[in-house]
Amino acid sequence: MLTIAQALAQDKQLLVCSDSSRLDCEVLLSFVIGKNRTYLYTWPEKSLEKSQETLFLDCLQRRLNGEPIAYIVGQKEFWSLPLCVDESTLIPRPETELLVEITLELLLDKEDAIIADLGTGTGAILLALANEKPAWQFFGLEKNQKAFELAQKNQRQLGFTNVTFLLSDWFSALSDQQPRKKFNLIVSNPPYIDASDKHLQEGDVRFEPHSALIAEDNGLADIKGIIDGAPQYLLENGWLIFEHGYQQAVAVKDYLEINSFTQIFTRNDLSGQPRVTGGRLCE
Repeated sequence: MLTIAQALAQDKQLLVCSDSSRLDCEVLLSFVIGKNRTYLYTWPEKSLEKSQETLFLDCLQRRLNGEPIAYIVGQKEFWSLPLCVDESTLIPRPETELLVEITLELLLDKEDAIIADLGTGTGAILLALANEKPAWQFFGLEKNQKAFELAQKNQRQLGFTNVTFLLSDWFSALSDQQPRKKFNLIVSNPPYIDASDKHLQEGDVRFEPHSALIAEDNGLADIKGIIDGAPQYLLENGWLIFEHGYQQAVAVKDYLEINSFTQIFTRNDLSGQPRVTGGRLCE
């Protein structure tokens, strides 16, 4: 049987596929034995049970095949919240937390507000906001049935009562409502990668659902569609903000301007790349 120390030594195998091989090994082993990473170094001499060893070696092989850690362990932290993830959704990423930060900044003076997230996936953005603003109302729209169910599962596990998820192809679930629901802010991390982008064959995105990654029109089709439809669902002076590709900021800005949005801004992500663009609908 492998001891914990011997299992951790397997990180050398992961050097070929990961620049965080030690951390990957620790996360996988913690997942398998159900203990935190501190435990691994407190009890390095403890032996794994046979079933644990088998599961660990299987997880290790999946990682060697390039599968993301989040899919292997079924969880990813976002805004310090533990979220369930699976292959039906994108893995929440640190740069997407910028959407949460900007939303809180734009609506800083609002004691109550109503927010929509289009293509909510795991529900990460709205659940992070709900954690910060329990008096606000949140609506997450998602067209993929499995992703929709996953978002609901995350909501139940976190216990937030101010979030509603709707099965919806962008605005479709809202279009027949009377009176039409309107929002102080609409946020979205939509598909924005062009189908020919070489990065689709690299890293974690090889395992993520391409329907949540790829858009027509050089990756801009879904962004433009949301901009076209958003004015019907925004309150006066409401905001619309997107995560987008690092080369798309100018195109997103221009399309917002064409559609009568003002106070347009772009913010950079943690690596200094233009990542979020938004504007305000002023009547």
